[in-house]
Amino acid sequence: MLLIAPSILAADPLFLGRDARRMVQAGCDWLHVDVMDAHFVPNLSFGPDTVAALHRRFPHMPLDVHLMMDNPEHYIHRFAEAGAAGITIHAEIPKDLPALLREIRAVGCRAGLSLKPATSVDAVRELLPLCDLVLVMTVEPGFGGQPFMREMIEKLPALRAAGFTGLIEADGGIRATNLPLLTSRGLDVAVMGTALLRSKEPEKDMAEMRKAAAV
Repeated sequence: MLLIAPSILAADPLFLGRDARRMVQAGCDWLHVDVMDAHFVPNLSFGPDTVAALHRRFPHMPLDVHLMMDNPEHYIHRFAEAGAAGITIHAEIPKDLPALLREIRAVGCRAGLSLKPATSVDAVRELLPLCDLVLVMTVEPGFGGQPFMREMIEKLPALRAAGFTGLIEADGGIRATNLPLLTSRGLDVAVMGTALLRSKEPEKDMAEMRKAAAV
């Protein structure tokens, strides 16, 4: 079954709680939190306090935390303590990735690895056994509202061909019109920002997306 994870990056920053509640009430499966450090990507966003506030407000909603950071090792424990259900780091950072993925699991979170558009599945093949989730970026990370990069779709079957059995997630420019392309190739989790946060009927949209994915 397709899991839908609205990205709060697309929320109105003055009404983040209101917008997150709207997504929860519409029936989302996870809330996706994009954490940007203004170094790994040219933007700055949320921190552990935001995750903790979301966890207090929505204690039963899994928080999917995507660390677009050069130094995630300084924050894994902090985000886990704040209430993250899953923590995803980037394959491109020059760190001991196996150790970081093991640490994420050790603190009780789902361990995720994210691939920028230029990063191939072959480049991370040896890391896949340490991952519970792989996030395929279908835009260049850093800003919401970018156009979907269709050529990224083929990474999904490539992950399965490489033996990955965990969850496959995609993020970037996903909407109802291109979602079937992803689900037909094995997508498990759809991260959607503007397509849902700016929808007038998010509950209807989510239901229709799940129905289409089940065909």
